[in-house]
Amino acid sequence: MSAIRLLVLGAVRQHGRAHGYQIRNDLEFWGAHEWSNAKPGSIYHALKQLAKQGGLLAHEVAPSTAGGPPRTEYELTEAGTAEYFRLLRESLVAYDQKADVLSAGVGFIVDLPRAEAVELLKERVRAIEGWRASVTEHYVPEDGPEQLGHIGEIMNLWISQADSGVEWTRGFIARIEAGAHVFSGEGDPFVGVLADGEENPYATDVPAEGDDD
Repeated sequence: MSAIRLLVLGAVRQHGRAHGYQIRNDLEFWGAHEWSNAKPGSIYHALKQLAKQGGLLAHEVAPSTAGGPPRTEYELTEAGTAEYFRLLRESLVAYDQKADVLSAGVGFIVDLPRAEAVELLKERVRAIEGWRASVTEHYVPEDGPEQLGHIGEIMNLWISQADSGVEWTRGFIARIEAGAHVFSGEGDPFVGVLADGEENPYATDVPAEGDDD
């Protein structure tokens, strides 16, 4: 699973309708260019591909009165909304993905009902624990990594990552169950996008092909 599709769909959804540079600006505001593959080229490619595949509806917008170039604005279709929620749910339970997939999922988790978010995270814990159990069929952590030579350090790394993943997830679950954050249907959500005309302090300001589309 690639994080870029989830990030792009989620960013468009937060705006309702947005052009490519707005989506790039949002993702840079979130720091996604640092912890994922959300670089300008991949963002613009994902927008165009999702539009071709029916996930996004593209609107041609007339040039501005100030003489700016015409741009394409995107909004989610019904199919795009379904794909967004499928990817979101998958990102929260898929323990064997890169960290950017989970990071993207956490960034949009409040789009789900609170109870569903908790259940998905509990499913993540069960999956990690199941995977850990399969590793310990061949490796006993208590005996130390030296039992398998330096290769045992790989097993030790896997076990450490599994344990820290479970600890973090359980802590997150506990905070959600205690009432943290505003989830779907509970009121005004946290605003995670820039207002029109608001300067992005984290923008890379590096021109890229597609900025003016």
